Amino acid sequence: MTAGAIAAIVVAAVLLIALVRMVRIVPQARAGVVERLGRYTRTQGPGLTLLLPFVDRMRPLIDLREQVVSFPPQPVITSDNLTVAIDSVVYFQVTDARAASYEIANYIQAVEQLTITTLRNVVGSLNLEQALTSRDSINTQLRGVLDEATGPWGIRVARVEIKAIEPPPSIQDAMEKQMRADRDKRAIILSAEGQREASIKTAEGQKAAQILSAEAQKQAAILAAEAERQSRILRAEGERAAAFLTAQGQAKAIETTFNAIHAGKPDPALLAYQYLQTLPKLAQGDANKMWIVPSEFSKALDGLARLAGAEDRPSWLEQSGSANGTGGESLDTSSWFDSHLPPAAEQPEAANLRASDDDPDSRSAHVGLPDAPVALPPVPTLGDVLGGNGGSPPQPPPSA
Repeated sequence: MTAGAIAAIVVAAVLLIALVRMVRIVPQARAGVVERLGRYTRTQGPGLTLLLPFVDRMRPLIDLREQVVSFPPQPVITSDNLTVAIDSVVYFQVTDARAASYEIANYIQAVEQLTITTLRNVVGSLNLEQALTSRDSINTQLRGVLDEATGPWGIRVARVEIKAIEPPPSIQDAMEKQMRADRDKRAIILSAEGQREASIKTAEGQKAAQILSAEAQKQAAILAAEAERQSRILRAEGERAAAFLTAQGQAKAIETTFNAIHAGKPDPALLAYQYLQTLPKLAQGDANKMWIVPSEFSKALDGLARLAGAEDRPSWLEQSGSANGTGGESLDTSSWFDSHLPPAAEQPEAANLRASDDDPDSRSAHVGLPDAPVALPPVPTLGDVLGGNGGSPPQPPPSA
């Protein structure tokens, strides 16, 4: 091979290498920093770009997407001198490729170390309980400090999350015991409150039942009292009518006896005989120890002797009745058993037997009862009860 051919091959290879280094393609969401003779020239975005061979150089591409960096658990001491292991996650994004290339050597390592130191500063001012219950506050403080510190590096910290906070095993056992005691306490409190509510509800139910029972007993007592009053009124009316009829019958009997005695014109012998018949009744009774003979006893014996026919007078056994004794006039007994009283249902008392119907208690007790007075059956007269034919009382036999 001649020298000219070798030179042509070398020139062609150099041109090929120069062409390859001259044409570069930047992918989407990437950025490239172009240097000319070692000095920053521009930041190349996604697309096709041309470089001057052996003059321009493109640094490694920088990812502009949001990146997630998870850091291993870091020991942190709280304000109450307890060591806890905290595992955190940082979400960040490169916004300026030039600053990320020239302002910091390794921005990922820088973010990690800055996160650890900031986390220790924030958690070191809190005790264990606050650290366990204030994750949102810790995340907000970490994000603010990291975003402010990484701003000159061309990095924006989107958020910082605490994945886990692990206290020592002894502290975990104590916390579990405390939580178990708190749960038992809440369970006892809830059980006591439930029993109290149940007792209150039961007492309220019993109170309502007693009130309803008392109201029912009150209404029943009112109705029973009214029924008793009505029955007493009706019983009193019946007793009054019976007493009136008894008195009227006694009066009629006395009047009849008196008329019969006067119509018969009894003689002294008959009166003496009746007197002697009455004497044995005076001696009746187990407690009678002494019998006093009346002074008229001798006169009665004299009269009895005369009745037997002494002094040449006829005996009363042989005498006939007086002429006047057989001609007595007959008695009218049609009105003996009539009390001349209106029936109980037609009397004024039966129209309104409940005088206390206008008070509030009676009105509340009479809810649901008929307003019209109860219709009472007519009271039959004694003549209707005793009479067998047409309601007229039986006529007594004519006097002998």
